[in-house]
Amino acid sequence: MMTKERPSRPTTHLEVLSKEWLNPTMLRLIVGGPNFDSFNDIGFSDAYIKIVFDPEGKPYPHVVDVRQIQETEPRENWPKTRTYTVRWVDQENKCLAIDLVIHGDEGVAAPWAVNCKEGDLIQFMGPGGKWEPDSESDFHLFVGDESALPAIAAGLERLPEDAEGAAVIEVSEHGLDVAHPEGVSVQWLVRGHDAYDPAALAAKVRGLGLADKGTVSVFAHGERDAMKQLRAVFNELEIPRERLSLSGYWANGRVEDVFQAEKRTDIGKI
Repeated sequence: MMTKERPSRPTTHLEVLSKEWLNPTMLRLIVGGPNFDSFNDIGFSDAYIKIVFDPEGKPYPHVVDVRQIQETEPRENWPKTRTYTVRWVDQENKCLAIDLVIHGDEGVAAPWAVNCKEGDLIQFMGPGGKWEPDSESDFHLFVGDESALPAIAAGLERLPEDAEGAAVIEVSEHGLDVAHPEGVSVQWLVRGHDAYDPAALAAKVRGLGLADKGTVSVFAHGERDAMKQLRAVFNELEIPRERLSLSGYWANGRVEDVFQAEKRTDIGKI
């Protein structure tokens, strides 16, 4: 049986131009520089990149080619990657923005982002992505947590001014000012210091009365178990696949390497 060749995703290297705290837990990096023209802007609202770190989780001090490393080195020498949404691209000023959720000093990408300086090297693969708001839908629903907030904000900005819908966004403490049409409500579900409840988003969505909203399109991304519970809601509403973008960005209690590996198992399916 013939197998489809994987598309080539070259490693792009840019440099950190500046950074800005959007709220106490979300940091924006502006990256660009002389190599910006090598970035392939695919134009989708959910465009994402995979930032590259060395096998120990540290930034490479020099430019690397991830595909070449994967083809010539044993797996233990492969780079670690962390996935983030491209919040926006500014072709005129040759830069792009990446928003990162920061929770303490654990992990790989977040500590690096907090401590990086202007001129530091950033390397990534991508972008990937394929979603845009459906212009023919009567009601636009966005659901997610902090990890999906950059993609949700990008999608809200692309809606027409007369669009109707709702965005339900779960956060630990801090929301964010996001632009949106007047007919789209933005609802913040603040969990505070309580234990994570994967049923919270689904319960909120059930109260929106989606059955009476006409043709509904959905962008729902976030914690894996929360997305599984939302899947049941959308199945009950019989929302067709072509109007549903649903996936897990992370899994409670899992580091990203484990989460990514589990995508290929039954527990990782949504």
